[in-house]
Amino acid sequence: MNIAIVGAGLVGRVVALNLLKEGNHTITLFDKESKEGVHAAGFTAAGMLAPFAELETAESVIFEYGKRSIELWKPLLKEVGVYDGFDQKGTIITAHPQDVPELEHFIGTLKSKVDEAKEIEYLNAQQLSQLEPDLAQHQHSFFLKDEGQVDSQRFMAFSTNYFDMVPEVQWREFCEVKSLSPKKVHLSDGSTESFDWVFDTRGLGAKEHFKDLRGVRGEVVWVESKEIDIARPTRLLHPRYKIYIVPRGNGCEGIDLEYCKDCKIAQTPNSKRYIIGASEIESEDTSPISVRSTLELMSALFTVHPNFGEARIVNTETNCRPAFRDNLPRIENDQGITRINGLYRHGYLLAPAIVEKALNEGIKKEKMEVLL
Repeated sequence: MNIAIVGAGLVGRVVALNLLKEGNHTITLFDKESKEGVHAAGFTAAGMLAPFAELETAESVIFEYGKRSIELWKPLLKEVGVYDGFDQKGTIITAHPQDVPELEHFIGTLKSKVDEAKEIEYLNAQQLSQLEPDLAQHQHSFFLKDEGQVDSQRFMAFSTNYFDMVPEVQWREFCEVKSLSPKKVHLSDGSTESFDWVFDTRGLGAKEHFKDLRGVRGEVVWVESKEIDIARPTRLLHPRYKIYIVPRGNGCEGIDLEYCKDCKIAQTPNSKRYIIGASEIESEDTSPISVRSTLELMSALFTVHPNFGEARIVNTETNCRPAFRDNLPRIENDQGITRINGLYRHGYLLAPAIVEKALNEGIKKEKMEVLL
């Protein structure tokens, strides 16, 4: 089949990888920005695979899709040549002493939603120090052993290189698409291109079809430190925000730094990099990070460990995640077109499983019917 994928962010790339595994397809990737994907929400994201930690404010279906995605991520990363971009060492969730009731309520909520959450382990300071010595000052923590992360920046960079080398894939970068219809891509210059199937993975670019689609602003800060060594994603619960710290090891090592946008500072020897985030703002503003968010994130980071006070800020990123009113993903299949949108703050947690479901319900079903 001759297939168009409009929107070459995280979801569009996962769709393309799945279709290429089937063989016998030619794929055209349309995107309004460059093929490197540095403007996509999938580049900004920390790549956390946290089905348990997201349960507090998410439906149980997110948990089920998340578990399936964790199974699917490793072969996807291997396909594009990222052999060290997947970790499943678990997540640490902790809080300051005055916020321990908030922490216990959080864990209680998780355990009330799914039976698997009953296996969440409580950690005292000694037990935590065995897992993460640099977090030993925290007296009360919990360990979610099955969670992990994808190195999102490496996935975006390596998938770009992979698609460049596959003759069945054609890039159409900096290409403005006005609208989509079954088997048709309508361009802003008034022309129309025809395909056997079209995938709409434009995120917020699909507002001409999804009238209830909205953007949710997220902000992250990249820091570098020679004084801190944390191996696992760590969440700090707080009444106002839930800061996350996601380790990135030696940062941009192994990646052409042109993919890191503003992060073009050479890696300091013996240092570690971390992505810090938590902000969730009902806004479609993609301007640089605000002073308020920076102060809140950095002050919370400092309280996790005072040595973060000497960390260096090497990059900041902002983006908007597509979401519907119920904050649940949506799949629409019609004859000749499949639309996938609304992954909200769960992009990396949901993308492989949602794409698998969309393909099984859409193009694969159509092929089966043709064969019958």
